[in-house]
Amino acid sequence: MKTIKRLGVIVLISAVSLFAVGASADGRTTGRSTGPVVFVESQGLFFDTIVLGELPPIGEFQLLKPGGPSGLATEFGPGDVGYLGGRWWVDANGNDVMDDGDVYFLCPLLGPGRGSM
Repeated sequence: MKTIKRLGVIVLISAVSLFAVGASADGRTTGRSTGPVVFVESQGLFFDTIVLGELPPIGEFQLLKPGGPSGLATEFGPGDVGYLGGRWWVDANGNDVMDDGDVYFLCPLLGPGRGSM
């Protein structure tokens, strides 16, 4: 069962990354290729990011949700109280509660943020 869950986590993280890549602008000049882009709502800025891997559900995590102008959005980013350095959870089971049915991973935002994709 643990192997099945691990495979599901990898697939979900990959899907989130690919979704964000598809939503990113082709003409970006950040030098960071076409990786995922996260929109930080509190700042109104877009941040490049890189998915580093899954984490055990221990400690604090920040919600990363599908949506927003880049395909991925979160409330807080670098410099905001509430930004947890890229420790994300995705509500995979849709119950709005952090639990074993969700996905937890490390995906730091790479600054500086910018006003457009």
